[in-house]
Amino acid sequence: MQDFGQNTSTQWVVLGDGRRLSARLWMPEGVKSAPAILEYLPYRKRDGTAARDETTHSVFAKAGYACVRVDIAGTGDSEGSFDDEYSEQELSDGEEIIAWISAQPWCNGSIGIIGISWGGFNGLQLAYRQPNALKAVVSVASTADRYADDIHYMGGCLLSDNANWASQMFAYLSRPADPELRPDWREDWIARMENLPDLAAEWLSHPTRDAFWKHGSICEDFSKVQLPVLAITGWADSYVNTPSLLAKSLPNAKALVGPWEHRYAHISKLGAADFHSEVIGWFDRWMKNEQNGAEDLPAYRSFMQEHFNPTPQNKPREGRWISEENWPSENVQMQTLFFGANGLTNSAQPGETHVQTPAHVGQTSGYFCAGMRVDNELPGDQSADDALSICFDTNALPDALELLGRPVLKISFRVDQPTAQLMARLCDVSPEGVSQRISYRPLNLTHHASHETPEFLLPGEIYDAEIELNELSHRLRPGHRLRLGLSTSYWPILWPAAQATTVTLVTENSSLSLPVRRATDTGDTAHPGAADSFPTLQSEVLRDTASRVEQSQEDDGTIVLETFDDYGKSRDPGHGLESGSHVSLRYAIHPDDPLSASYASQWNFTYGRGDWQVEIDTETSMTCDADNFYLHRKIRATEGALKSEVLVKEWSQTMARGFL
Repeated sequence: MQDFGQNTSTQWVVLGDGRRLSARLWMPEGVKSAPAILEYLPYRKRDGTAARDETTHSVFAKAGYACVRVDIAGTGDSEGSFDDEYSEQELSDGEEIIAWISAQPWCNGSIGIIGISWGGFNGLQLAYRQPNALKAVVSVASTADRYADDIHYMGGCLLSDNANWASQMFAYLSRPADPELRPDWREDWIARMENLPDLAAEWLSHPTRDAFWKHGSICEDFSKVQLPVLAITGWADSYVNTPSLLAKSLPNAKALVGPWEHRYAHISKLGAADFHSEVIGWFDRWMKNEQNGAEDLPAYRSFMQEHFNPTPQNKPREGRWISEENWPSENVQMQTLFFGANGLTNSAQPGETHVQTPAHVGQTSGYFCAGMRVDNELPGDQSADDALSICFDTNALPDALELLGRPVLKISFRVDQPTAQLMARLCDVSPEGVSQRISYRPLNLTHHASHETPEFLLPGEIYDAEIELNELSHRLRPGHRLRLGLSTSYWPILWPAAQATTVTLVTENSSLSLPVRRATDTGDTAHPGAADSFPTLQSEVLRDTASRVEQSQEDDGTIVLETFDDYGKSRDPGHGLESGSHVSLRYAIHPDDPLSASYASQWNFTYGRGDWQVEIDTETSMTCDADNFYLHRKIRATEGALKSEVLVKEWSQTMARGFL
């Protein structure tokens, strides 16, 4: 491992109530007092993010920053208990951490915060709370609106990842602290497992945009975020809407969106880029007052993708880098198309379109948040799903068409059931017929007027609704067609509505508006550059990683999707901790029965050092009927070479469906 900065032993951040949070420090050499960079997560600095941390904080330390990686209370080696994501406890603890860092003799009082996903979220949320020492933020794959753009709901529809993410956190939170750091590890471990929060049920109990989701959503008052924010994400990620929203809404924010999945850009498998220089340049400007021109960066830099024959496997994208000096940009104008008998047209036409699709539409959708699995997680050719959907195509394009922004679908509709959902997908279809998804967005039609106060639908009554699709940056080549695919299901990304529904669109009152960009590029200046060399943690590999996907059909017609990811097993070269994990997921649904939808997961974690060995197995499942969701959880923990049972516990919960 390259020596990019001094990596000190664990430090303890002592909070006002006496709880100690575990922190790992990287200190710049030859500097007595330096600005500091904080990353604050529940994913275990000792093993969970250790390899990734080595690729970032070691580099930042070499650039003159004191780096601090802290485990959230009740996770990793930190004391206390965990309650929920982005809770008041988490954020108030974060403010104390910032105050603690600023008071250390090795810190000059200036602090920046960085993070991807969870850390990107709480970085924005802490900026919203305006602690004095916090000076700048780098937020990657995050959200400004926890209800609209996270892993629980989208367009008021329930994401199956609400259950999947809860199952992952159920497994994550069951892991013990390291005995080398916590002599009370066993007592604490048992207490953690006995009191594991029921996150899936908690999130399901808030199906509308209520105070629960408004907490931590900085869109409630953008004026409270005055700090400079560099917002980054990737087009293969699920968090694509935030950078452009922040560039539009904050006084000093810049957006950078590449081809990447849910990973820091320098370790992306889809086209790695120089993440370090972007971060260091941003922090140098706002924490060291270096006049490097960061404030003059274009408001929005983007990798504009093109058709690349999509497959679920990781491979580089095709496209080019572009930039917009201002956002919104005068170079982007909305162009409206209408529904016609033969596809998308330039003028409104009378008529109706009936949308009722099988429950299993979505089999080519890919994993909701690409970058979380080992591989085999990206959306493939959409042709099979297109064939089961109602599609409207343009004619073959005579010229290239560049889209940058969020398309808007306006519909006038009626239904034959009190609840219904509609999924809209935009696809780039090649002359050979290969269909690549470039944007999508669902709407729970009971939310047609409000995500806060939905209402059951009256069959036969005409309603109006608007679906703002997810952000995209895509160039369709001449000869390609733009396709709008509509379906009443999208499994397994969306949990289906309680009954098969026909959504009838009044076509003369329905339209699709596209954010058409006028190409103004003069070069490749927006490109962040190729990834530079960086240090890596030289762990001893004890078991290799592996990934597979199996799709099958049972005798009764049920469609089953099973995935397996082995994240491998390794031994840390510094403290000798051995850690390994793997997960199996199963999604099943019958095309004719949305109530047959089921989800199940199994996680396994092992930890050891010498004679100390522990293993945790967790199981979770979710099923439904017309009125309720049924959740089940089980944990089994053992220790020692003989795997003596430490704890076995099960929980079950029934949750009313309501408008879902």
